[in-house]
Amino acid sequence: MASSEGGQATTSSLYSTSTLESARKAKVSMETFYENLLIQDRDRSNRWKKLELSMEEMGLSAEEREEHRQIHAQKETQFLRLRRSRLGKKDFKCLKIIGRGAFGEVALVQKQDTGHVYAMKILRKADMLEKEQIAHARAERDILVEADNPWVVKMYYSFQDSVSLYLIMEFLPGGDMMTLLMKKDILSEDVTRFYIAETVLAIDSIHTLNFIHRDIKPDNLLLDAKGHIKLSDFGLCTGLKRGHRTDFYRDLNNVDLSDPRDSRRFAQAWKRNRRDRAYSTVGTPDYIAPEVFLQTGYTHLCDYWSLGVIMYEMLMGFPPFCSERPQDTYRKIMHWRQHLVFSPELPPTSRDSEALIRKLLCDVSDRIGTNVEEVKAHTFFKGTDWDHIRDRPAAIPVHVKHMADTSNFDDFEELSDQKKSFNEDSEEAQRDWVFQNYTFKRFEGLTQRGHLRL
Repeated sequence: MASSEGGQATTSSLYSTSTLESARKAKVSMETFYENLLIQDRDRSNRWKKLELSMEEMGLSAEEREEHRQIHAQKETQFLRLRRSRLGKKDFKCLKIIGRGAFGEVALVQKQDTGHVYAMKILRKADMLEKEQIAHARAERDILVEADNPWVVKMYYSFQDSVSLYLIMEFLPGGDMMTLLMKKDILSEDVTRFYIAETVLAIDSIHTLNFIHRDIKPDNLLLDAKGHIKLSDFGLCTGLKRGHRTDFYRDLNNVDLSDPRDSRRFAQAWKRNRRDRAYSTVGTPDYIAPEVFLQTGYTHLCDYWSLGVIMYEMLMGFPPFCSERPQDTYRKIMHWRQHLVFSPELPPTSRDSEALIRKLLCDVSDRIGTNVEEVKAHTFFKGTDWDHIRDRPAAIPVHVKHMADTSNFDDFEELSDQKKSFNEDSEEAQRDWVFQNYTFKRFEGLTQRGHLRL
């Protein structure tokens, strides 16, 4: 009997490349078609159960319940009709560019028919294909579909044309934690406690869904209109930036490891360049756990290492392993024992805060976070109202005039042909089959009418 490899080679030689490509396309089409049917049925069932549970909690009468069921049924019918309609960038008006990176940009947009304001992330397909980032692009889309909770930025739609992929997400006018830290320099322990506690709950919300973020950093902690945290940027930042790839740090010969007591002299240069690094293709490895660089396997605990780096930065004004060059930062992270310092020259910290940081920035075997309850039980969080933290006022109020207020974001220079190209409809001569099943429409997005309010 011929080996399986031999059989595969024989089969491949019997059919042309175009035939095999067509077979792969057909396979993906069938799989995604039935997968979509199952997901739609599950989601519809979950919405119905949620309705029944809410009516039970409100103690509605039988007559009132029937009225709510009829309204919900009408929304379901409307949703099925709207799902069949084709959504494209022509359905949105570009108001302003609020972010730009190596693979695309983020625009503040308004939906033409409802007036709702969203953040539209635009990713160029050519770049995704060239950099072999198809899996990352799909990962973010899939995670945002599943993670429908208050701690994760909500995605309402995703679609594509022949040129780009589009993610339509809620616009969070509070900006991000990086901008806040640049304004405040350092935070008090009480303020730090609030933001770290909310980040713990946000991280746990995705761990519960069996996702690992792997790129927790201030840039990806967004603030809503009331100043509360939401996680963003799933999958795309991890592995996309050259500085996040292990091979970028292969050539480490003759790198001078600076004395850890001199970390502060790198802080000013780091602060000056942090915004440029955030938007560059190189980026910064400051928040990445050592086990991620090793590529020998890692768990959800790598997100808690990143949390420790952010906590240190909030209290000290800069990350513990920052350097002028990413390669030096990498070396410091890999030799974290000699570079994690709390010297008298740095802002003073309490025993509880230092103890928590040391339980986060340590070997995986010793790191806190195997169970979120052990993190919440740490003495640093004593007195934290975990169940109602999002219902209480934020530690630092966010000033937002209206839902399209971009005052908490950087200004980006408008390109002369930017809005023109945005409003032009791309011809879809051929969809890349690798991006099949990318389209998504959330029930709430299609059944709500009227302008969003603060």
